[in-house]
Amino acid sequence: MAFDFIFMLTANDSTIPDARERLDDVLAGGARHIGFKDVGLPFEELKSLARDIRASGGRAYLEVVSLDEESELRSAKAAIDLEVDCLLGGTRAAKVAPMLRHHPIRYYPFPGEIVGHPSVLAGTIEEIVESARQLADLETVHGLDLLAYRLDGDVPALMKAVCSAVDKPVIMAGSIDQEERIIAVAEAGAAGFTVGTAAFEEAFPASGEGLVSQVQSIMMMTGHAKLRSSAPKRIALVAHNNRKSHLKAWVNRHCETLRRHKIICTGGTGTMLGEAAPELFIHRLQRGSHGGDQQLGALVATGELDAVIFFADPHGPGSTDVDLLALIRLAIQHDTPIACSPAAADMIVAAGF
Repeated sequence: MAFDFIFMLTANDSTIPDARERLDDVLAGGARHIGFKDVGLPFEELKSLARDIRASGGRAYLEVVSLDEESELRSAKAAIDLEVDCLLGGTRAAKVAPMLRHHPIRYYPFPGEIVGHPSVLAGTIEEIVESARQLADLETVHGLDLLAYRLDGDVPALMKAVCSAVDKPVIMAGSIDQEERIIAVAEAGAAGFTVGTAAFEEAFPASGEGLVSQVQSIMMMTGHAKLRSSAPKRIALVAHNNRKSHLKAWVNRHCETLRRHKIICTGGTGTMLGEAAPELFIHRLQRGSHGGDQQLGALVATGELDAVIFFADPHGPGSTDVDLLALIRLAIQHDTPIACSPAAADMIVAAGF
């Protein structure tokens, strides 16, 4: 995910009783990443909630707050059965990660020592950073859920230290209730943050009363903070053969911006750009004709790309390229920005990349 916020249908570390009714307000406010806790509602209601989030075009998150081992493992099993997109939290990654190995769920456990309910983050910054490194080394851990603002200490220093120490996305959680904290999260290099109780308590200044206005206000603050984000984005760059020269020229024009991010290319495009701009960090996939386009589609489906730039040839055989059409469909399904021309790609860069 690009820098964004996850709206949690929760209060005081528990899913709210009227979560389904409030979901309509959250969607009306424009939120697309929506989650809930593993406590507060019966399983069947949580399953219906997850289904409704995904049916609306959103991305569903389940956060584990249970502290005992049996409950945490049961929650991990529930995440599989609920078919959520992401499992956040929990402290037993060594036991939970193998359970998720054969499922598409993205897993973001808590680094550090978590105590109490509501949860509190304990330990020194050095201890939490070391915990983050160990978790990020696990193959089936896709990122971290850091309870940054539940630490009694230097929170900005903690966030920067953890984001710098790991090469996986970090989501910040716990009492983010003002714009200054959202900006601090972005500047630390986080991939996003969660908001729950604060919005229900109408803690954010908004143009009107109620949850819809709160969500709209948080989204506006998130947009402003995104411009100050230090987190590298994952951008796919691809072009049909007759448009490779256009892409090369575009990359040269935006090279200073792109060098701060991670570039993913299909084989031929990656080779060309690697020679033209060796200072870029480029991860090459297979050539398009050998499955590279399908690899890109898989990355979109699992939320591993922040944007796709595919310079398509409107006059060649690629104008009816079924692989490109499939990629566009996936980008729409998973709300991933996709640009097929230089002008559209310029707008993606101008939006905060």
